[in-house]
Amino acid sequence: MSTPLIPSNLLEKSDKILFVAHLALGDFTYLQNCFQAFAQAFPHIKIHLWVDERRRTRRASEWAHLKKYSLYDWLAECPYIEKVYNQTYSPALFRQSIQEAQSQAYPIVVSLGVLERHKYAILARKISPRGFVVGQKKRVRPYDFPKLFIYRKLDAFIPAYTSAADADQHISDIYAGWFTTLFGIEIPPGSRFPFLHIPEKWVCYAQQQFAAWGFSSNDGKSDNVQKVVFLNAFSKSIERSWPLERVIDLIKALRMQDAWRAAGVIVNVVPEELERARRLFAQQTLADVHLFSAEENFFQLPAILSRCNLIVSVETAVMHLANAVHVPVIALMRQKNPEWAPIDQASSVVITVKSRDDWVDKITVDDVVAVLTKANFPKAEPVMSSNSDGKHTFNSL
Repeated sequence: MSTPLIPSNLLEKSDKILFVAHLALGDFTYLQNCFQAFAQAFPHIKIHLWVDERRRTRRASEWAHLKKYSLYDWLAECPYIEKVYNQTYSPALFRQSIQEAQSQAYPIVVSLGVLERHKYAILARKISPRGFVVGQKKRVRPYDFPKLFIYRKLDAFIPAYTSAADADQHISDIYAGWFTTLFGIEIPPGSRFPFLHIPEKWVCYAQQQFAAWGFSSNDGKSDNVQKVVFLNAFSKSIERSWPLERVIDLIKALRMQDAWRAAGVIVNVVPEELERARRLFAQQTLADVHLFSAEENFFQLPAILSRCNLIVSVETAVMHLANAVHVPVIALMRQKNPEWAPIDQASSVVITVKSRDDWVDKITVDDVVAVLTKANFPKAEPVMSSNSDGKHTFNSL
């Protein structure tokens, strides 16, 4: 193995490190394992995390929504992360966060930003003018002097990955490779599987919600429990989303299948679309169909997912969380980022669009039904344990 980018003597004498990233839920689903491995390898170093909000705006009307980003709930429960900078959604708060971070005098700052890498290199160096700064670096044209100058301020860099260059790698392999390159930490494949610690409060919430919906208990003790399907059509980007009208068509198609005719259905809706979804579904006559939105806390989502028999999701975090709670998933994906397919191939079926430039909405209801009729989706046995702190842990298989 080559020498790690960050000198071992610097790691030995450092008491904290700052990671800078524009994190989505899917990113953290796999990076969490890397932070866990780092904490185990360097228990004397406190992990601080800067979550950069790329939707940062001067429009005050959007701040309430950005402030409630569900990832922050998950990070608050993560035992490996000491401090989170989570107020970067407005220009004023962004500047305040920079000042706060500068006061920490971080000896090491690592930027994991893969978009606009040069800007995150600038931010990392601004936060720590005299620290050891590592950033992502993409190939720079010889005449692009501003970026050449920016990257020269880095003490080391991680080469940018591309889907074409890493066609055979899963995103979890890429992330694990970064931590090997940076710190010399080896994260074996079995330690890259996503996991969740669901607090007892939200486990009880899901049980009560299923009872309120009239779904019979899915506790594995009876052969006659009602199947429950979770449908998610929402992604942050339109090219990875399905129209809600197609979700309704899929529910009607499920009612034509003997195996799923009596299934309960949960339709995931992002909070900002909930009112529109209610109006749309009110026009339908669909029994045992319930809209769901994790409006209060992130853990509402995985707690509900963990009680389902099948999850159908577009290309977003839900399909990775399905693997984390060990529920079979049908994932609807584009061709552009195969490294982001669900990691658990045994309990995942990926439906991919036909052409590279196609959006996910090119996948039809018939495509999904064809998978349902061919595949057998028993309820996966969750590997769950209860902790003394009242959390339920879904462990790696």
